[in-house]
Amino acid sequence: PALIQAALGGQPLPFVPGGLSSDPRLFHASEPFVQAVDHPLEQLEEQDAIYDLAMALRAVAGKPRGRQRLDYRSAERAKAFILEHLHLGITLEMLEHASGREQWSLSRDFRALYGTSPYRFVTLRRLDNVRRLLLDGFTLVDAALAAGFHDQSHMTRHFTRSYGVSPLRWLERLRPGQQRAGSYKRADTELQ
Repeated sequence: PALIQAALGGQPLPFVPGGLSSDPRLFHASEPFVQAVDHPLEQLEEQDAIYDLAMALRAVAGKPRGRQRLDYRSAERAKAFILEHLHLGITLEMLEHASGREQWSLSRDFRALYGTSPYRFVTLRRLDNVRRLLLDGFTLVDAALAAGFHDQSHMTRHFTRSYGVSPLRWLERLRPGQQRAGSYKRADTELQ
């Protein structure tokens, strides 16, 4: 409850009549927590999920969002920090420090200004790196680790969720007739 209240900027917790709801917004917002049973969430991913759940609870309870001014400069500083530190396990606290904006306000501003959450932005930039590395001949494992993912399966889950196809299938579509991506070696080792 304290995390939800913090994400709401200290406002009272939303009240859902009857304590139960079949609202799809709550289902969607709680999905990352259910999946975390099998695959633990990264800290920034968890923080984004808390924000999403708080906003869904507010919407289901019928509470208006209220007009708040967006801080474009802080969001830009957070974005620049992300792009410069993709290799780190970025958290909202780190982004708060880099941007000078309170973390939950920054999360709201980032979503409004860039159309995605800070965690999703980080993930998509890492996936951009994975695609580039795969095209350069890196193995799936090496590309995943070099791009900042915990392991190959972590990267593959995000890749498939984002692009609708596994990285192996994506690479096979780009390079028909070549050997499977799991067995790709760096170009310099293939020449030996």
